[in-house]
Amino acid sequence: MDIRQLTLEDFDARAELGMYAFQYRKSTEELEKEKQDFKPERTWGLFAEEQLSAQLTLLPLQTYIHGQVFEMGGIAGVATWPEKRRQGLVAKLLEHTLQQMNEAGQSISFLHPFHFPFYRKFGWETYIEYRKYTIPTNKLPAKVHVEGTIKRGIRDLELLNAIYEKYAAHYNGTLVRDTERWERKLPSGDELFTAVYYNPKDQACGYLIYEIADQKMNIKELVYLDERSRQALWTYIANHDSMVTEVNLQAPINDALPYLLNDPRIEQQVVPYFMARIVNVKHFLEQYPFTVGKVESLSIRVNDSAAEWNNGIWDVLINDEGKAKVSRREALPEGLQQDLWDHSDIDTDIQALTVALIGYKRPLELCSWGKWTGKLEAVYILESRIPVATTHLMDFF
Repeated sequence: MDIRQLTLEDFDARAELGMYAFQYRKSTEELEKEKQDFKPERTWGLFAEEQLSAQLTLLPLQTYIHGQVFEMGGIAGVATWPEKRRQGLVAKLLEHTLQQMNEAGQSISFLHPFHFPFYRKFGWETYIEYRKYTIPTNKLPAKVHVEGTIKRGIRDLELLNAIYEKYAAHYNGTLVRDTERWERKLPSGDELFTAVYYNPKDQACGYLIYEIADQKMNIKELVYLDERSRQALWTYIANHDSMVTEVNLQAPINDALPYLLNDPRIEQQVVPYFMARIVNVKHFLEQYPFTVGKVESLSIRVNDSAAEWNNGIWDVLINDEGKAKVSRREALPEGLQQDLWDHSDIDTDIQALTVALIGYKRPLELCSWGKWTGKLEAVYILESRIPVATTHLMDFF
């Protein structure tokens, strides 16, 4: 077996495997356009007897965590032929990709799973859920008069991104978007509409991306920076009540819309979405913005069966500014008993450590469920030093 990055000559084999695995077909013209945009260096393949047997795409992305930008490896397009399944090929690809991300300095990774239990075996864990709403027009938020203006048809990507960045930085796990991602979000000539809210000072403070079809408004993105922009955009949505019978959208898990509605009995779903895993414990912890406070130290034993460089006991010293110095416990000092040297304050695995630091679950919750074990005093340290935040993601890859 050979694992390598694809070349342009591998495009046809990659396309055939992708279309078969994900059950779609593309025309010759569509494939030719895709070939022109193909970045072979982002796709890794496992070859058996010189035939492409499994593949995945590794995207160099960035994500916000507590307002700070982290390098992130996004995994997509994992596929293998049915006759090659259950032979450990994808496992080999994932382990290889973890090494590539580690060497590239991508300290965290996200993926959208076809099957959550499968990726848990390799250290990824659910990090985000979102709310999915279906709202009849007669239950939409009440229309209110808001100072400012709504301008429809705005496709200034730089302006939209400026609003998005302020919004996204308040969440953990949102993507830093480049022009290429925005162009995929709003391709020219498509049927998506946009609307931007400008406050009385003519500052753009919110936007809407949506489509209207079959008397339904499907909202792709609803982004607002304050209460006034939220009210203005919802009033704009409600003004379509003569055109549509329902509105569909996705919202952050902590969204307060049902509470704010006059009648909160709308159709709601909580949908598990993406998974995450820390790729390099030391690098992630040393970049992580802990809350300010007194100087505190603790040790964490991490179990990571897919990335051996994370295994072991990590001694963590958090300074008064919230920066951590992290060292892996190595050789036993002379004169110290082995059982004392092997002691750690917290024992956990890479999944539970990830969801705590990214803000999906809190340390005390994880301790109560047995996901973390050890000294309660150490758990309380991290409970107080890990900032409270909500995970959210408005993109797909």
